[in-house]
Amino acid sequence: MTAELVRGQNHPLSQSRLEIRISAGTPIVAAAALGDEAGRINGVEWVAHPGAPTQHGLEVSRQAAAEHRLAVDLDAMTEAVHRVSVLLALPASGGGAGPARFGSVAAPFVAVTGLDGTELASYTITGLEAESAVIALELYRRQGAWKVRAVGQGYAGGLAALFSDQGLDQAQQLAGSIHEAVARGLARSVQAPPPRTAEGDRSRHAAAPAVGPDQGATAPQGTPAAPTYGGQPAGMPGQGGGQPPYGGSGAPEPNPAPTGSPINYRHPGRQTAAPPPPPPTAPPAEPGRPAQPVAGDATGWSMEERLYNQVWGMFEDLARTTAAYRSAVDFAESRMDKELEQVLSDPRSRIGGQADAAREAARARHAQLVDQAREALDRDIAQLVAESDVVEPALPPAFARWDNPVWHAYKVPMEIPMALRLGDLHLPEAERLRIPMLLRLPLERGLWIDSGRAESPDGSFHDSHEMRRLAMDTAVAHAARLLAVYPAGEFTVHVIDPAGSGAQALAPLTQTGVLTFPPAQGAAGVGETLGRLTQRVDLVQMALRGGAPDALPPGFDMSQQLLIVNDFPHGFDDRAVNQLRYLADEGPAVGVHLMMVADRQESAGFGPLLDPLWRSLLRLTPVADNHLADPWVGHAWTYEPTLVPAGSQVLHQVLTKVAEARRAWNR
Repeated sequence: MTAELVRGQNHPLSQSRLEIRISAGTPIVAAAALGDEAGRINGVEWVAHPGAPTQHGLEVSRQAAAEHRLAVDLDAMTEAVHRVSVLLALPASGGGAGPARFGSVAAPFVAVTGLDGTELASYTITGLEAESAVIALELYRRQGAWKVRAVGQGYAGGLAALFSDQGLDQAQQLAGSIHEAVARGLARSVQAPPPRTAEGDRSRHAAAPAVGPDQGATAPQGTPAAPTYGGQPAGMPGQGGGQPPYGGSGAPEPNPAPTGSPINYRHPGRQTAAPPPPPPTAPPAEPGRPAQPVAGDATGWSMEERLYNQVWGMFEDLARTTAAYRSAVDFAESRMDKELEQVLSDPRSRIGGQADAAREAARARHAQLVDQAREALDRDIAQLVAESDVVEPALPPAFARWDNPVWHAYKVPMEIPMALRLGDLHLPEAERLRIPMLLRLPLERGLWIDSGRAESPDGSFHDSHEMRRLAMDTAVAHAARLLAVYPAGEFTVHVIDPAGSGAQALAPLTQTGVLTFPPAQGAAGVGETLGRLTQRVDLVQMALRGGAPDALPPGFDMSQQLLIVNDFPHGFDDRAVNQLRYLADEGPAVGVHLMMVADRQESAGFGPLLDPLWRSLLRLTPVADNHLADPWVGHAWTYEPTLVPAGSQVLHQVLTKVAEARRAWNR
């Protein structure tokens, strides 16, 4: 029987190995702190947080997420520990993005469960307003037994105020290190889709949410799904605006410029409550067989929205079904270890036929659990593969690979699409299944194409020269996609190539005439290009803040701007680096985006000056690499860029049409 706690209420715990499940309406930071008999935290080593996720019988997530699973082993606590506090905080939002207080998001839900998935106690944290950090609940020791108490104590001063109140001397430093670790995690996370709505929820074979590789807890297969609020799954991450990742209706509501302004650098205005058109219907499935998948079976205003939502649904389904499988395997191994430990701990059954039989039975139960988990995973993957087979050919150019025949019928679009495909994602458990990596448009942050030395999936290494060439090819392919999916005259690409080393890769852009300016070379070219774009950002910001967009100079280019920087840091001084940082931070809000092609190791000479720049960009690689994390359970996904097939002329054909449309628009 689950105990639904209210603030201040406690409940006895019957198990020592526990899992704390957390669901929220937005990505949050989860941590856990140990306390002595007086409730004091006696040092930073008593806190498990994203920068130090494992401490004294605790294990927490390494990144901010809308769902967390924390592992707690009360038997591993020392005699000095009398309290375990579960802490939640909103990530620090230096640029003002994201919620700044819990009062503006859905009430967080916290549940204490056993390793078998049985929910022992739960607590919905209500009544929060200006607080940005909260002690959700605490596990405490009384007369040799452990209990859980619902706390809900919030702090408007954030984690620093919380730690200070718990008696930690290094409160400010620890809070800063936690937010720094979270910022590093966000830099590798795939952009989360907006939250889904109850009206737009798709009917899919949903796997129970399970812990990801950064969280380290164990749970059996078939654990209960996350709690719901009003029929809507809790804990779905969002980027604001109300557009569901799949099965939803509408798209993000734009943040318009001041009244009377003809300039809008945000996503084209779309309503947030689209009446879902009837999706295509598939033939009735035979009894006992899953329904035949259909492309566009999510809801939305248009087929583009339905396909976008369907792709995100496939991405989440694969993340969660794989998490369920990994959790089931972890649980099977944990159970087998415990059974074998019991056999060894009893001298009477340690040797002889009885011990051998017990060991064999434990291994057999382990194999049975793993086989059951794999069977469920294979079934879900087969369904997703079948869905991918019908979705991939139906994708529009912005979502399609370069080898998709849709590109051969390409026409310059009349409006901006919802998103852009920047590559494919897959997991080792499902090598044959590739999920399109779709990024919303306009870009919310720039891109960093890593040209550093990398290891291929087959174990071979690419040398630095080869990686630079591949990185520039990848950057050009991404830039060409952006040019191709925007209407004529609404996207402009600038290139900085100080030493001219990217001339061969840039040939498709230069030869077709899609560049307004030739690639900038030398220190003078770097300074002139950065100065021009920095001035543009300043002018638009002043016009919008002053409510006088008409004051912009006549003929001002109002298109979205992309700056490709190759061979960094060659040709850059400290002033140029600061201008890059400025463009990365302030540019996206006014339509200026950055694409760096660089090796971070080669740029280490600039020291911490570059850290904010790297964190503000999404790292992509020119070769397959498992560096990206999903926004739900934090799996390490292998990313592969979508490149033009060798010998294909499709890129040249598409860019030629873009250049022709651009010239016609300028006339």
